Amino acid sequence: MTTDAGPVRVLIADDHAAIRAGLRLLLDAADDVEVVGEAADGSAAVTNARALRPDVVLMDLRMPGTDGIAATRAIAAEGVADVLVLTTFDLDEYVDGALRAGAAGFLLKTAEPAALLDAVRRVAAGDGVLAPEVTRRVLAQLSRGGTPVPDAAPGDPRLADLTPREVDVLAALGRGLSNQGIADELVITEATAKTHVSRVLAKLGVVSRMQAAIVARDAGLA
Repeated sequence: MTTDAGPVRVLIADDHAAIRAGLRLLLDAADDVEVVGEAADGSAAVTNARALRPDVVLMDLRMPGTDGIAATRAIAAEGVADVLVLTTFDLDEYVDGALRAGAAGFLLKTAEPAALLDAVRRVAAGDGVLAPEVTRRVLAQLSRGGTPVPDAAPGDPRLADLTPREVDVLAALGRGLSNQGIADELVITEATAKTHVSRVLAKLGVVSRMQAAIVARDAGLA
């Protein structure tokens, strides 16, 4: 969910009050970011996201009751907001679950404040955010047989629905390029790149850039 005017609206979902307070302090210090609400569990995250319509939900994965994966799945499926997952380095199974649920990005909880703010802005602008450490571990898990999205062989019928330009865009997504990076590579405007990305996701039947990137990788495009 992108925002073209006004501050980026953020909902913080974490079961630790001290972490929520720290994140709020950090985010509220930025002129272009506004924390519109908090949630201490996944159920509250979904309820508050529906009510507040934030641009980005900062989502912890391990919470009591409805966990962050189930909450991410509900929020992504309804298109209520984009979800930026905050994860620790050693939780492959949780990252895999969030990937399948449609998270727009993954960032380590140890990320520097500037990196967190940049990630929030990028997700709000429609770009994916993938911490390199998380990406390496997810791809390593996939190579061991994980299947977070349906397999995409070169003959995948979904690829046949893509135009040549959309195949180029999918390949760029597979390399982790941002919308601006895709625009620069294909010599098009960023707005056109965003449109192509949206169409690619729709045709593939996926809800996030990361899921599209895995399709590209499995199809040998990246």
